[in-house]
Amino acid sequence: MDNTINLMWRIPSSLRQAALPDWSQHSSSTVGVRRREEQKMTMRAALRRLIFVAAIFITLSIAHSIHDKCAACNAVAEELELEMMKEKPKNHLDMRHRLDSTGQRRGKVIDYRVSELRVVDLLDGLCDKMQDYTLQKIDSNKKTWIKVDDWDDMTSNKQESRAHSKEISSYCGRLLEETEDELAELIKKGSVKVGEVSKVLCQDLSKHCKKTSGQHESTHDDEDDEANEEL
Repeated sequence: MDNTINLMWRIPSSLRQAALPDWSQHSSSTVGVRRREEQKMTMRAALRRLIFVAAIFITLSIAHSIHDKCAACNAVAEELELEMMKEKPKNHLDMRHRLDSTGQRRGKVIDYRVSELRVVDLLDGLCDKMQDYTLQKIDSNKKTWIKVDDWDDMTSNKQESRAHSKEISSYCGRLLEETEDELAELIKKGSVKVGEVSKVLCQDLSKHCKKTSGQHESTHDDEDDEANEEL
């Protein structure tokens, strides 16, 4: 054993260092790995914060866009008006299904245009169609709702545009929930016509849009005319 130790120390120091493990290098390597892991963790945390901030920004942006309920309501009214313009003449609804004691058919023949079926045809699926709409920036201070023909042609942020489309679809659902009964009755009465949907839905029923000063003026003019006629 002593001979072995003596032989070891007779070996040149350079060879002894090569034979023995370099613990200083091992320690330095461990520290380097640890630092790299810490850097990765820091970068991941920063990325998570960035994603969180971006999500908040998009949410606030969408909330701000729907804050203009008048513009959103007008977009829904525009889509409803398009559906009315695409309507084709349909036969009256024959509801005479019941037979009386003499064998005569009893019931009504209902004009399709004033029927509940027409209301369903117009309003059912309306809010799903609003998913084809998104908010487009016109200038630095103005945005407007547009109907998208092809989402692949969109040059703006598609994720944000899709988020807007879902939001206006949800808004449409809330709008109809508030106004559907009255709107249905007005449709059946023939009071909702092409060119007047926005006024009926957004001004008269939901009150999401204020009447323009011109409309107020015309109302006053009508009252003046009636007063003059009475005189």
